[in-house]
Amino acid sequence: MIRKTVDHFVRQNTAELPGEVTSTVGAIDPRLQLPSCDTPEAFLPSGSRLWGNSTVGVRCQSATPWTIYVPVSVRIMAQTAVATRPLSAGQTVSPADVAMQGNDLSQLPPGVITDPELAIGKTVIYSASTGQPFRHDMLRAPKVIQQGQTVKLMAKGNGFQVTSEGKALANATLGQVVSVRTQSGEVISGIAKQNGVVEVNF
Repeated sequence: MIRKTVDHFVRQNTAELPGEVTSTVGAIDPRLQLPSCDTPEAFLPSGSRLWGNSTVGVRCQSATPWTIYVPVSVRIMAQTAVATRPLSAGQTVSPADVAMQGNDLSQLPPGVITDPELAIGKTVIYSASTGQPFRHDMLRAPKVIQQGQTVKLMAKGNGFQVTSEGKALANATLGQVVSVRTQSGEVISGIAKQNGVVEVNF
């Protein structure tokens, strides 16, 4: 009953994880003499998570309460984006630099990229070896606006569009909010787009 309770708890709480989840409930010491329990309750101990080798607690609130901790192993197999060749810091990731490979996410660092489009076009912050999974913290979006650059302000509203020029007050990546000083000296904020365009919506 304890093993079934743990198995059900693990399946229920890993259903939303990416990829294919498989779990194994560890052995329970057969020498334990626990009073019978009609409604055992599974819980995740503080500081634990259902990822890799973990522990699930089971408690009973009967007349003779008890708590037991059961080891579990959770594997999450998913396709991850990996480097097809060595990449140096500062290089831009091209489509040919990315391949998809099955990995156990529980054995990898957090932040692994599972969508190749999230790696392509980004700049490598530090070098990557062949077969190394891409992570969000090792890539950054390229700057589309440079501080001091003359940008094209495109103001859009209901049924109108106005363009003018201004100076960017900071660097910005695609989709980032950036402040621009207009020719009249006013500072306005907009969304950084490709080709030096800053879009302001009204």
